Amino acid sequence: MAAGALLMAAVTMHRSGALRWSSLAAYSVAFVVSLTRPGSAVTLPDLLGALLVLGATGYMILREQGIVRELAWQRNTITALRAGSERLAEARDADAIIRAGIGILDKLQVAPNLAFVAYRQGTPHILAAKGAFEPFLERPIHPSDNDSRSVQADHWVAEEALALLKKPQRQSYHVAPVYGRASTHLGVLILTRNDGSAYDEVEKSVVASFARILGAQLGQWNAIRDLRDANDLTLRSLGAALERRDDDTGGHTTRVVSMSVRLARRLGWDEDQVKALRWGAYLHDLGKLAIPDSVLHKRGPLDPEERKVIQTHTTIGYDMLQDLHFLPAETLDLVRYHHERWDGTGYPSGLRGPTIPDTARLFTIIDVFDALTNARPYKPAWTRERAVNEIRMQASRQFDPQYVDAFLRMMAEHDDAHLVL
Repeated sequence: MAAGALLMAAVTMHRSGALRWSSLAAYSVAFVVSLTRPGSAVTLPDLLGALLVLGATGYMILREQGIVRELAWQRNTITALRAGSERLAEARDADAIIRAGIGILDKLQVAPNLAFVAYRQGTPHILAAKGAFEPFLERPIHPSDNDSRSVQADHWVAEEALALLKKPQRQSYHVAPVYGRASTHLGVLILTRNDGSAYDEVEKSVVASFARILGAQLGQWNAIRDLRDANDLTLRSLGAALERRDDDTGGHTTRVVSMSVRLARRLGWDEDQVKALRWGAYLHDLGKLAIPDSVLHKRGPLDPEERKVIQTHTTIGYDMLQDLHFLPAETLDLVRYHHERWDGTGYPSGLRGPTIPDTARLFTIIDVFDALTNARPYKPAWTRERAVNEIRMQASRQFDPQYVDAFLRMMAEHDDAHLVL
């Protein structure tokens, strides 16, 4: 009977629900029935043997349950981390990384209520949330007693965030700090449970490991962002320096950058394209550094030879930028091709129509408009209306007609806004 119970336990322990415990029930019933047979007498060894069988069978079943739960947890963790790592890799900014991170934790099912708290302008905010924390998304967290405690203290931030929930929603909680490169504090993960069950060491270890992954990803993004900001500031400063070289066009770079970005966003360009355009606008006249003053600052029309010299600034600028490997191809295209024409009569390569890169096609409209509406050594400033009409007339000749349409609509809306004001 004991052997049969153990064999039955081995067969059924992998099953779910009540069937898993059927071996214990069957053995208990069989043992009781055996006692009712005529002439049966219960001895101490019989009782000890029965208890031993029941204990061994129960231990086997409980141990198997624990193994099954652990394997299920491991599979769920691996699946969630695999899918989450893809989302983290695809994230294009810090907010997307944070949202992806909370999504991974949610799939790990370590807690129903999740929040990531980080600092914006010195004040902690809930930047991503699941469960009971969701109504407080993007909410700033201030000291409830208006004291002067540091907002950078994780325990204080956690206390204030937890106080946002009702007591049944935070029966138990766990807090995990998130650090980036060089131990830079980036925020804190807060997890709460409604059932009061404590977080075991395995769960805490998984959350801590995930916090390190999230911190590394955020730290890398912040480093890239800082580098891009530094690049942008450097190129903007270089554009300002170029204006001092070509001082008769003061403010030209600032104006063409602003208008180009507005037009690109109106056309629905993504931020990488806009960035490439902006950088190209900063650098479009870089090659003029190599143009002699006698040509660059000549009062009056240029002769054919001088015109050839001034036209070299596009290829010279392009060549000068070849060692700046962080510049995207669209930026270099703008510098080289912003004097090409839609009809193929431009320079330096005589490109025609859509073979002219997008950044160059868009920028040339803005560049020409700004040149027309501001005084140059060889001409006075045109009126805004006259310049807009000239751009309209040059559609399908000098400029991409679709970009001209978008430019004209942008200018009309700008004029309407000024009339309203």
